[in-house]
Amino acid sequence: MATDERPWLKYYDDIASDVVVPDVTMFEWLTATTQTAPENPAVLFLGTRLTFARLMRDIDQCAAAFVAQGVTSGDSVLVTLPNIPNVVVVFYALNKIGARAVMTHPLSSSDELKHYANETNAHWAVGVDMFYDRLQPVLDLPDMRRLIICHISDYLGAAMTVGFKLTKGRKIAPVPKDNPAVMSWADFMKTAGEPAPYVRPHEPTEGSVVLFSGGTTSLPKGIELSSHAFNALAASMIELIKIGAGQSVLAIMPAFHGFGLGLCIHSTLMSGATSILVPEVGTKTYIDALVKHKPNHIAGVPTLFQALLQMDDFAKVDFSQLRGAYAGGDSLTPDLKRRFDAALTAQGGKVELVEGYGLTECVTASVVSPAGHYRVGSIGVPIPGIRAMIVAPDTTNELPYGAEGEICMQGDTLMNCYINDEEATAKTLRLHDDGKIWLHTGDLGSMDADGYLYFAGRIKRIIKVSGVSVYPAQVEQLLSDHPLVKEVCVIGVPDDYQMSSVKAFIVPLDGVKPSDELREDLRQYAREHLMKWAVPRHIEFREELPHTKVGKVAYTELMEEEAAKPAVSSDGQAGQ
Repeated sequence: MATDERPWLKYYDDIASDVVVPDVTMFEWLTATTQTAPENPAVLFLGTRLTFARLMRDIDQCAAAFVAQGVTSGDSVLVTLPNIPNVVVVFYALNKIGARAVMTHPLSSSDELKHYANETNAHWAVGVDMFYDRLQPVLDLPDMRRLIICHISDYLGAAMTVGFKLTKGRKIAPVPKDNPAVMSWADFMKTAGEPAPYVRPHEPTEGSVVLFSGGTTSLPKGIELSSHAFNALAASMIELIKIGAGQSVLAIMPAFHGFGLGLCIHSTLMSGATSILVPEVGTKTYIDALVKHKPNHIAGVPTLFQALLQMDDFAKVDFSQLRGAYAGGDSLTPDLKRRFDAALTAQGGKVELVEGYGLTECVTASVVSPAGHYRVGSIGVPIPGIRAMIVAPDTTNELPYGAEGEICMQGDTLMNCYINDEEATAKTLRLHDDGKIWLHTGDLGSMDADGYLYFAGRIKRIIKVSGVSVYPAQVEQLLSDHPLVKEVCVIGVPDDYQMSSVKAFIVPLDGVKPSDELREDLRQYAREHLMKWAVPRHIEFREELPHTKVGKVAYTELMEEEAAKPAVSSDGQAGQ
């Protein structure tokens, strides 16, 4: 296929011409949206309603507070927050002053948070009180200046605050007050001076956000994204899913994830719609939010939709108001789509579950299955503004329709770079013969004559556990440091609940006998240093591991062995 041919546009030709990416920063676009309807609800959170005007006032105050703390354009701030209003305020406040928001998982271990801070040269951090024990060690970094601690109650009304403190809040240990480097959200906001007249601090194409995901190796990489990339996604999604003022999106996908941040928060707010923030992921929480708020758009990973179907209360949810349902973060099986679509229809819905494919390197979804044109086994067609091609792996040579090769993407949502890794950036962002930069995804797939893409597997060693990326090399490195481990290899295995779970093959140190006690000791060791999704659910002891001719562990042989086995039954508590 010639690269200037885009057969998939026939599915989106009615909206493609309407997709215009504004030449503004994210903060500037939010400002313009606010001016159109300042009193419309921007954020709903546990009974609290923030209008666009209130949200902008808090963003301005937060930006001024960051400036008072010494944060300037080009600086990085580590943000490790769940879906609470503070994360929205911080994200756009940092964009206003030109600082980079380094968005990380609030359940990240202390070691991981230190790595993220070091990689991005972050001297400030914002976290939440319930995870203070993980955050406190970050202050040991020589250049860390300030840790700002938020509380779930920061944006709750008086009654909800009392209720929260009497229930879940009772389980949260108080944050020590003897460290001058630690400041509460309330005290931090009080440091703000009068906001100075706004002057654009950087261009929309400059780095504004860092998300961590898999690059061209198995270790987590910092991915730098621009306002322009997020705005390009928003411009396309606003037209694609027809979202706008008066509508709402249930934002249960986390803000440290491109799917949650790019679609459920940024695209939603830019359209003038309402983002309903849900601070914790769980089936009961999700169902309660569906019943209470009746959102117009919902999103989630396949594991979540699978779990919902197993809940009796889910059958009672009314979907007559639903305008869109989106699955991403992992592959959606045809069977799960069929069953969830049937449930939507039975419960008054007039839409289908739509699958999206993308990478953090292009914010999030770049390929979406067109509504009403689903093809079994396909991940869909490129969204307006994105082009796709299949090339022979390790080349820029395009392959014909039907041939399997590496999936490549081109468009305005592409990352700027991998932080501190020019080699990996050059390998992933490549100049093609058409004179354009293409993103080499590291994923295998094919394209048919209508532009439908088919995902075949990952070239990169990434395990998707409930939609969360787990990096085998990181787990291997940790387990290799255990004093009783001689050699280790980590792979993903099929799982009927999580789609994939982590399995570690371990050769114990000479003289050490395999046992259940050793297995649990290794799991506990992993729990202390890794987020829960990376903790091996399965540990198999072996006398030796297969090796390649050059002496490396032949993980592909282990993957082939496991592929021949039936899927592992899971109770949904993997890695706990």
